[in-house]
Amino acid sequence: MKNKLLALGVSGTILAVLCCFTPLLPIALTTLGLTGLLGVLYNDAVLLPILAGFLILTGYALWRQKKQK
Repeated sequence: MKNKLLALGVSGTILAVLCCFTPLLPIALTTLGLTGLLGVLYNDAVLLPILAGFLILTGYALWRQKKQK
């Protein structure tokens, strides 16, 4: 479980960083035909808390892995 938690945290962090700091999210939503969601999702009030949550999850997974050794 600890490796799955760490993998989820790291992959979520990478995806959130890419969506926050590059135009990846508008391109992906346009490709999928979901441009109506851009006003809701492409917002710092949504993306930054998601990024913070995944960073906390990654830190927790690393702390838990270190504690078990």
